[in-house]
Amino acid sequence: MAKKQFKAESKRLLDLMINSIYTHKEIFLREIISNASDACDKLCYQALTDDAVGMKRKDFKIDLSVDKENRIITVSDNGIGMDKEDLENNLGVIASSGSYKFKQEVGDDAKDTDVIGQFGVGFYSAFMVADHITVVTKKYGSDTAYMWQSAGADGYTITECEKDSVGTDIIMHVKPDTDDEKYSEFLESWRLQELVRKYSDYIRFPIRMEVSKTRKKEGCPDDKPEYETYQEIETLNSMVPIWQRRKSSVKPEEYNKFYRDKFHDYTDPQKVITVSAEGAVTYKALLFIPGATPYDYYTKEYEKGLQLYSNGVLIMDKCADLLPEHFRFVRGVVDSPDLSLNISRELLQHDRQLKVIATNLEKKIKNELVKMLKDDREGYETFWKNFGRQIKFGVTADYGANKDLLSDLLLFYSSKEKKLVTLEEYVGRMQEDQKYIYYASGEALDKVDKLPQTELLKDKDIEILYFTEDIDEFCAQVVRDKDGKELRSVLDQEIEEGAEKKAEEAAGEHKAAFDFVKEALGDQVKEVKASSRLKSHPVCLTAGEGLSFEMEKYFHAVQPDSPIKADRILELNVEHPAFAALEAAVTEDPEKAKKYATLLYDQALLIAGLPLEDPSAYTDLVCELMK
Repeated sequence: MAKKQFKAESKRLLDLMINSIYTHKEIFLREIISNASDACDKLCYQALTDDAVGMKRKDFKIDLSVDKENRIITVSDNGIGMDKEDLENNLGVIASSGSYKFKQEVGDDAKDTDVIGQFGVGFYSAFMVADHITVVTKKYGSDTAYMWQSAGADGYTITECEKDSVGTDIIMHVKPDTDDEKYSEFLESWRLQELVRKYSDYIRFPIRMEVSKTRKKEGCPDDKPEYETYQEIETLNSMVPIWQRRKSSVKPEEYNKFYRDKFHDYTDPQKVITVSAEGAVTYKALLFIPGATPYDYYTKEYEKGLQLYSNGVLIMDKCADLLPEHFRFVRGVVDSPDLSLNISRELLQHDRQLKVIATNLEKKIKNELVKMLKDDREGYETFWKNFGRQIKFGVTADYGANKDLLSDLLLFYSSKEKKLVTLEEYVGRMQEDQKYIYYASGEALDKVDKLPQTELLKDKDIEILYFTEDIDEFCAQVVRDKDGKELRSVLDQEIEEGAEKKAEEAAGEHKAAFDFVKEALGDQVKEVKASSRLKSHPVCLTAGEGLSFEMEKYFHAVQPDSPIKADRILELNVEHPAFAALEAAVTEDPEKAKKYATLLYDQALLIAGLPLEDPSAYTDLVCELMK
């Protein structure tokens, strides 16, 4: 029979499809198997109304075989098959989809099938790895079988042939290897098995393949065993996705095994979240909160995203658009028949469905975390240890766009409770006349606990939240308040009613001493003043409004040459003996008073966790004053 030309701008379109549409050559097997699944689905659907079909769903299958010597890969199905007209319309016209037409014909009943193909181009992806394709097919109800053959864009032939049973065989002759491409990898049995499990594991018909196995020979002694290789037909795919099963029918250990195997984690997930939604977009989701922080979680190498399936076929391994950044730790799968796919079934044409799913998943994850916080505090604190930092980053990101969503998930260490508490819990036990939610920042809990600025508040039995992560103060600035109670650092000015007035009076009484210290320290400090917050300590350093010392440390850690620097306000306790000695020296021995001023400033830097400009000079000064 004479060769026919494709009924489209075939050469250009086929070349575009092979070289541009598909990102990975391995996709070809997914497409061919998906077409075979569609064929089985169509005949399975017909069997519902046609008793003559005589087949049930369990009778349908897809067989995969490889002839390494002759470089042949064959995918066979016992689905509905094609006649000559189907071959002309479906394989003779690129971008004509029989599956799409089938969906249109059955209308609303299509929801009972898992037909995948939409665009009629998936079949041609095989030309990425094959230089010649033969299709042998026989349609249900027909007595004649046909063979379609093509070597690519030059055209195709259709001839009658012999085939005993209904169905279709796709026979692909794999290209020879080149310097750049090693097509022979697809002739390896293990590689084909790997691709089936990766992309087609949840095709609902069994995908079978003859695989080599090893067993001990019969009759040989155990102390001198001999082994033999034999062939066995094995079903490669699991067929029914675990997320399609009712949650009540799945044991916890099954979810755990699925998670560990799927996401290569050595620990069980801490939380399993299942979603089954119908409406604007129909989808199922199976989500996991990991039981431990991935080793690369806070690195650039970590990729967020959920596995995205359409009718059980893997579309994207990590779809980042399904997860907001603040919940990037979540792993799992989403499966929807409603996705608008592009012709390569690798990306999405429209993101409307994705946005709907992502919004719903965000709400679901948030609700599950709130429930854990309420009903399983110990479990939530484990989660917080693993991913609390991510929640804080989420609060501060995008100028606080998500603070209302996330702020009730925050935990901070309490000076009073000696454990992690929420802002709501803090506010719930505030003293009646207390205006602010107080916090203090430092490198570690024990260091924060010893800050001189916390002393007065502790005496008044006022709770203080301890911030020990560089993100904490940024987080507090974004959240700003809880139930009308503003978050305020213990380094801010107003701690107790009347304290500022008392400090102002002291400033007037000891103005000469403050002016002397400011002149002695020069530009090292912005201001020297009487403290309204010190009790037993002589000195402390505050930054005033705006940038704090912890923020300064953060910016310098990220960029060591950063010029960003917080103001330094030296506060002196006028009731402390050290101040009395300083004030006396101002009059009696100004040179010694300068040394006292320097010593007190250096001590304030150390208490604040800030570096001394010259540690050796500091120790020399201490030794000199001890003489």
